[in-house]
Amino acid sequence: MTHWIDTPDALRARLARPPATIGLDTEFIRERTYWPQLALVQIALDADDILLVDPLVPGMCEALAPLLADPAVLKLMHSPSEDLVAFKHTCKMLPAPLFDTQAAAALCGLGAGLGYQKLVQALTGTALTKGETRSDWLRRPLSPAQLDYAADDVRHLHALHQTLDARLQALGRAAWLAQDSARQLVDAHSDAGDRWPHLALRSAQFLDADGQRRLLRLLRWREAQARTSDRPRSWILDNDLAVTLARQAPTDPQALQAVLGATPKAPRDLRDALWQALVTPLADEAQAPLARGDDRDKRQLRALQDVVTAVAAELGLPESVLAPRRLLEGLQDGSGWTGALAGWRRAVLEPRLAPLLGD
Repeated sequence: MTHWIDTPDALRARLARPPATIGLDTEFIRERTYWPQLALVQIALDADDILLVDPLVPGMCEALAPLLADPAVLKLMHSPSEDLVAFKHTCKMLPAPLFDTQAAAALCGLGAGLGYQKLVQALTGTALTKGETRSDWLRRPLSPAQLDYAADDVRHLHALHQTLDARLQALGRAAWLAQDSARQLVDAHSDAGDRWPHLALRSAQFLDADGQRRLLRLLRWREAQARTSDRPRSWILDNDLAVTLARQAPTDPQALQAVLGATPKAPRDLRDALWQALVTPLADEAQAPLARGDDRDKRQLRALQDVVTAVAAELGLPESVLAPRRLLEGLQDGSGWTGALAGWRRAVLEPRLAPLLGD
């Protein structure tokens, strides 16, 4: 049965004695905002008892928070990174402990980045529709098609968990998933953003060191503006304009205004704040790594990739799950065995990669 929950008291009553494992998902809108607008929360107490919770009702998130935080209740979710942001921003709470069925499928050797529909089809034989993927989830009332689609998004999580957990246990990899899930929650909780966002822009590698530092200042400023105003980053300052300003380095506010005036959709109303961001050094910018192109040791990188390919084949894992190229480039750049490369990946890879990295 599917139950529409539109009062906090009704939710508290249904969750008075929660099961040890629940399926969990959200629907949200993020087209015109920086933060996801939480529009629906789906909870599968089991495959036949599904709650569709309306988070737009006052007090609903406060009623939901104890379940999210309950350490005795395992939350089954599929690729939950965006959902975690929505919960953290709206409910001030993260669902923990967490079992990510997409990550679990990858560690079982079923493939990297499998969508929910494909995984359900592969493990249960059930074909799900995708008809409501782009629905307006903020409208009320939701249509019967929307309700059915939302319920299906959690209906099969218990079955997926049962199969995947058994496979992980047989492979001795349950601890691997636990490490990855814990790191995902820590990252979502810190909500610090990318410290070096310029590294994600390919065009940054064509700027000199001063230009890259200016770009870093602009991107950090953009992130702060987007969060404060709850607007998409590109609405504040798009990547192309940020790179142009970092490269040209306008010498005064009037020169900046000239660039903005010649650029469609430029943030002219933010000119003064943009100028201050451009010319004000960051306290840590001297520590910023430089975006690099093809100047790394290509033979070394190829050797590192060959080892990852061999180890991935031995473990039956996708190479991208074990260590994608960007992480290997980080090792070349001296970032060390941190982040995703810590824990089980380090234990598996370091003995074979360390001789290739040298000191």
